Amino acid sequence: MSDKILNWGLLSTANINRALITPLRASKRNKLLAVGSRKQASAEEYAREWKIPRAHGNYEALINDPEIDVIYNSLPNHLHAEWSIKALRAGKHVLCEKPFALSLAEADAMISASRKTGKVLAEAFMYRHHPQTLKVKEMVDSGMLGELQAVKGVFTFTLKRENDIRSKKETGGGSIWDVGCYPISFARTIINLEPTEVFGWQIMGAGGADVSFFGQIRFPNEVYSQFDSGFQSPFRAQVEIIGSKGTLNIPEPFKPGRDEKIYLTRAERTETIKIPGRELYIGEVEDMADAILLGKAPRISLADSRNNTAVILALIKSARTGKPVRL
Repeated sequence: MSDKILNWGLLSTANINRALITPLRASKRNKLLAVGSRKQASAEEYAREWKIPRAHGNYEALINDPEIDVIYNSLPNHLHAEWSIKALRAGKHVLCEKPFALSLAEADAMISASRKTGKVLAEAFMYRHHPQTLKVKEMVDSGMLGELQAVKGVFTFTLKRENDIRSKKETGGGSIWDVGCYPISFARTIINLEPTEVFGWQIMGAGGADVSFFGQIRFPNEVYSQFDSGFQSPFRAQVEIIGSKGTLNIPEPFKPGRDEKIYLTRAERTETIKIPGRELYIGEVEDMADAILLGKAPRISLADSRNNTAVILALIKSARTGKPVRL
């Protein structure tokens, strides 16, 4: 089965699709075959623009296309669970855009559908597959920073478009779901433990979702994480990892490019470490191929995705109640 070419279908015509089109076409094991939209005309227009062979005028037609092997679910957040489950039950493997789910009930239903159908389901956190992330994890695990103490992260930008779905509560909007999920995931990945307690604050927008979120996370062994996310601040994306013997600064933690630099400071001396990278989204595409064709475990496990959802939900509850929330 390792010589099979996987046919992919894009579930929606969302802008994020563009990030996957190039790596799908560059891969020897994957092929972009179809796109699905709510209307035939929009599907055909998108297919012509991006030179996609097939256009389906509704989502059901795409997931029921017998030649499609993998569905990329790039629908709005509140539709991730519903359509991932439908695609799995239709016999498709699914790469679901982040955030994985908006509730633990949704996450559990998705995981159950994957297990019952035997199909691969993975969350599309592209940064997790990049050489920079793997190198940072290796450095921390090696003890270069000493005993790990804290991970601080930030991801903000100014959302200028009015009535954007990312600002609406009913569509799963909010900065914590859209960009805050990144520093939360990064901290959990680096610390390699699950939080025990969180505390959050939020600034709410007109759409009923947060436009800024500020969070603190306590891990076992007196390790902590702090982050903020938002739609009303200038673009900021950075992670600082603090240990007893040094710090590591990552200027482009969530969307690293082909060549990046990180900065290791120990004994008041800063060393620049260059990391040869690669196209950002190719990793998640090849990870799916490894899981489907070779039977390898996806780098981002379903338990990992469920736990990230649980931390976000706990932070939102804390911000709503004004009290710490234990996990």
